[in-house]
Amino acid sequence: MNRACTLSLCFGVAVFGTAIGDDLPNVVVILADDMGYGDVSHLNPDSTIPTPNLNRLAQAGMTFLDAHSPSAVCTPTRYGLLTGRYCWRSKLKQGVLGGYSEPLLEPGRRTLANLLKDADYQTAAIGKWHLGMALPTQAEDLDSKKWDGDPGIDFLGTIADSPIHHGFDNYFGVSASLDMAPYVYVRNDRFTQEPSLQQEAVEFPHYIRPGPRAADFIVDEALDRLTEEATQFIAEAAKSDNPFFLYLPLTGPHKPTQPHARFRGKTSLSEYGDFVHQVDWTVGNVLDAIEATGESDNTLVVFTSDNGSYMYRYDEADTLDHVDDVTLQGYRPEHHRANGPLRGTKADVWEAGHRVPTFIRWPREIDGAATCQATICLVDLYATIAEIVGADLAEDEAEDSISLVKLVSGESATRGTPVIHHSANGMFAIRDGKWKLIAGNGSGGRQLPKGKPFEKPYQLYDVQQDLGELHDVAARYPEVVMELSQKLDSLRDQGRSRP
Repeated sequence: MNRACTLSLCFGVAVFGTAIGDDLPNVVVILADDMGYGDVSHLNPDSTIPTPNLNRLAQAGMTFLDAHSPSAVCTPTRYGLLTGRYCWRSKLKQGVLGGYSEPLLEPGRRTLANLLKDADYQTAAIGKWHLGMALPTQAEDLDSKKWDGDPGIDFLGTIADSPIHHGFDNYFGVSASLDMAPYVYVRNDRFTQEPSLQQEAVEFPHYIRPGPRAADFIVDEALDRLTEEATQFIAEAAKSDNPFFLYLPLTGPHKPTQPHARFRGKTSLSEYGDFVHQVDWTVGNVLDAIEATGESDNTLVVFTSDNGSYMYRYDEADTLDHVDDVTLQGYRPEHHRANGPLRGTKADVWEAGHRVPTFIRWPREIDGAATCQATICLVDLYATIAEIVGADLAEDEAEDSISLVKLVSGESATRGTPVIHHSANGMFAIRDGKWKLIAGNGSGGRQLPKGKPFEKPYQLYDVQQDLGELHDVAARYPEVVMELSQKLDSLRDQGRSRP
C-alpha cells in the first residue's frame, strides 16, 4: 500500500505500512561509528570521497535531512537506539564506557532485539557493542597484570552479560571501540581466542590504546571480519520462513583511522577519506548480500551514525591539515568538511555532534529518492519498528521513542514532541521546530569554548535559518528561552517524552 506524502517537510512517495502476519519485513540497522554529516556525497556534493553505495541506498529510499543521534558520543547513542530511551535517564550521565566496563543495560530493560524476537524474528548483532559486558575475571591469586591495561580478565571464561542476554540469538564483535582493549573478538558469550600479544599505544591516525590482543585481531581487517559475518548471517537467515533482524554497528570510521591497504590512496584525503570510502564499501557488500537473497523489496534497511565526525574544521588558510600531514586531525574546508556546514565536532551539543546521515530503504513501502526535513531522533526507530510489526509498547518501554510512521506517510507534519540533544560532558539542548536552546555556555564537548552544563548564558539558535549556529539570538527572544527551558525541565523530570 503506497500513498503519496503530501507534507511540505517530506518529498517523494513514502509510506510505512503496518505489516502484520506472514509479511513482516526483514530489518537491517547499520550504525556507522563517527561518520559525519558531510562524509556522504549524497549530503555533501562538494565531497570528493566516493560513497556510491550510500548514495545508492539514499536514492532507493528516504533521506532524513534533520536526523539526530540521541547523544554526541557513542555509548549513550547505542543505548538510546536499542531501547528507545534517552541514555541520560540511565546511570550514565556523561562520557562513554570502556572495553572492560560493566553492563549499562538495566536488568529487564527491553531492546529492539527483544521486541523483534517476540515477533518470531531471527536476531543477530555483529560489530561494536560498547554497552558494557559482564566479563569473567581471574581468581585473585592469579597475576592480573599479565597485560598492560588489563584488569585481570579470564579469557577462557563465560561472559555473563553480552548481547545474547538482551534479545540477540547470535553475536560477533568487539566489546567497545576499536581503539579500546581488550583486542579480542567475542562470539556470543565467549572470547574467540586467548590474547597472545601486547598491543602498544599508537598515536593518531592509527590511534590505539595499550592492552592484550589476540593473534587473529588485525586492526585494519576488522571491518572485513564484520562484513563477512554480516553477509553470512543474511544468506543463512534468508533461508528461514522467519524474518531476520541484523544490528550491524560498524567500527569505522572511528579511530584507529586505519583503512585496509587495498583502500589506501583511493581518495585524495589521506587515511580518513580512505576509511570513509571503506565504510561505504562495507555497506555495499551488505546491500549486495540482501539482494542476493531476493529479499530486497521486503527488507527495511536503516543506515545512520552514532554521532558526528571527530575531524575538526580548520578555517585558517595557512593551517596544515590531514592532507598535508596525516597526523593532524582536521581538514581545511577546501579539502573536506566531514561535518558539512555544521558547527563543532563529535561530542559537541552543537549540530556537528549529533546531526547524522540517515537513510531508510524499504522498496515495498518507500519509493526512491524521497526526502524528509522533519526533525527526528534515532530513539524513534524503536517505536517505528514496533508499529510496523504490530507490537504494542508497554508504559515502561521505549519511553522516548516516537513512531515515524505517521510522519512519513503524510498523516503528521512533525514528530510532535521536541528532541533532546546531549553532549559528551552532559550538556543538554532541546529542539522544538526551528528553535534550538542549549542549556549551557559552550560546546559541551571538544570544541572551544567547552562551557558547562546549565551555566548561563544559555544559547538560542534558529537552526532553520542559521544551520551553522553562528548567531545566538537568546538575548533577542527571552520568552523563547524561558519556554524551551521549561519544556526541557519537564521532559527531563517526568521520565519520558513519549505521550
